[in-house]
Amino acid sequence: MTKTIIKTGLFIGGEWKASEETQDVYNKFTQTVFLQTASAGKEEVDEAAAAAKKAYHTTFTPYERYEVLTKAAELIKDNEEELASILVAEVGKPIKESKGEVIRAAQTMEISAEEAKRLSGHGVPVEAALGSENRQAFTKRVPVGVVAAITPFNVPLNLVCHKVGPALAAGNSVVLKPASATPLSAIRLAEILDEAGLPAGRLNVVTGSGSGIGDWLCGNPDVNMYTFTGSPEVGSHLQAKAGLRKVMLELGNNSAAVVHHDADLETAAKALAQKSFNNAGQVCISVQRIYVHKEVYDTFVQQLKQETEKLTTGDPGKETTDVGPMISESEAIRVEKWVSEAVEAGADVLTGGIRNGPFYEPTILTNIQDDMKVCKEEVFGPIVSVAVYSSEEEVIQRVNDSKYGLQAGVFTNSLDFAMKASNEMEVGGLIINDTPGYRVDHMPYGGVKQSGNGKEGPKYAIQEMTEERLIVFNL
Repeated sequence: MTKTIIKTGLFIGGEWKASEETQDVYNKFTQTVFLQTASAGKEEVDEAAAAAKKAYHTTFTPYERYEVLTKAAELIKDNEEELASILVAEVGKPIKESKGEVIRAAQTMEISAEEAKRLSGHGVPVEAALGSENRQAFTKRVPVGVVAAITPFNVPLNLVCHKVGPALAAGNSVVLKPASATPLSAIRLAEILDEAGLPAGRLNVVTGSGSGIGDWLCGNPDVNMYTFTGSPEVGSHLQAKAGLRKVMLELGNNSAAVVHHDADLETAAKALAQKSFNNAGQVCISVQRIYVHKEVYDTFVQQLKQETEKLTTGDPGKETTDVGPMISESEAIRVEKWVSEAVEAGADVLTGGIRNGPFYEPTILTNIQDDMKVCKEEVFGPIVSVAVYSSEEEVIQRVNDSKYGLQAGVFTNSLDFAMKASNEMEVGGLIINDTPGYRVDHMPYGGVKQSGNGKEGPKYAIQEMTEERLIVFNL
């Protein structure tokens, strides 16, 4: 019996369109093709940008945006089971995590809807200047125009919502390029927004080659802003190609967590085991480096090992599964090589270190050096390295010794150390008594250094996706 393969097209100007070329999308657990998506060429990309520009010049009031985004949030919740099953298939994300992503996606759209009604400026006291006594001024936020949104494979529904929701709330139009490995959740979201009443052309979806579509979008003069989540290499390329247009980047990280001598070790071990290996470690703020004070190192490492070995690896469709497959077998092989390199350089595998096809067992490395690839680069896999430190000054320096700076976590009961870390750690977000993997959808989220620029979270993304316009009256 031949299994039916779903076929999807491009969403341009409110219509679904086919293309001559297609791309296969694999179920990450079964490693079989379950979806074929259209592969857009330059002509289709330009058509999508033109449709977005045309739609941008039609009326779409703040209240209408609120209504559409609110309805979309309701539809996401109504379709939770279906959307979660899509994430299980195209990402390999365990079902309980997938359901959590769907609920968060609905919340992101709800928050975006609320922010659509809160766009505001402020008064500017120009009358205080000599010669301007008869003038009055104020500012207003205006949309940038057409936003090109390029999204990653690891959180393919909620991270799309984090770009599309605020862009629409601000009054922009969008051309969305979802990750080639995980396009179906974005396609389904486009259907949901269409059902919610989004005007034709306000959201356009183009699937296919990331490098080709990215370059065509950069070369298209109808695009006014780019928002991208992915690798620093691609982000730098996009920044260079975009010229004077706005670019908002959420890039890589090698998140550090600190376990101080006064921390609650049991709480820290449980939290760090969960946030080192959720989504098979394929999260920008997944814990990658853990620094433990020498006084509690031995005790903590054993507790972390125990908590890690409680995790179940396997079929992501089962409620009992904690860790599913990686996005591809080639990525699991890459992680396996990185671990082998670390071991050859003197690291020890405390637990894990086993690959089975696209699966890589949750792995703890000890006796690591800060210059090892598993510490300095972004692993983006189920690997965490644990090192010992002696002083607050030392550990802050080691956390900062990174080209990245997205988020970090510090477990401590010392207010002095927490405040010292908040002043000196070079990150976009510092989480006290939790892991760097903590995030809620209305908080400002973004990094420093090669972790990118700009802030996500609907309120903050809208600031990025609008311009401040000054209005002066000569009375």
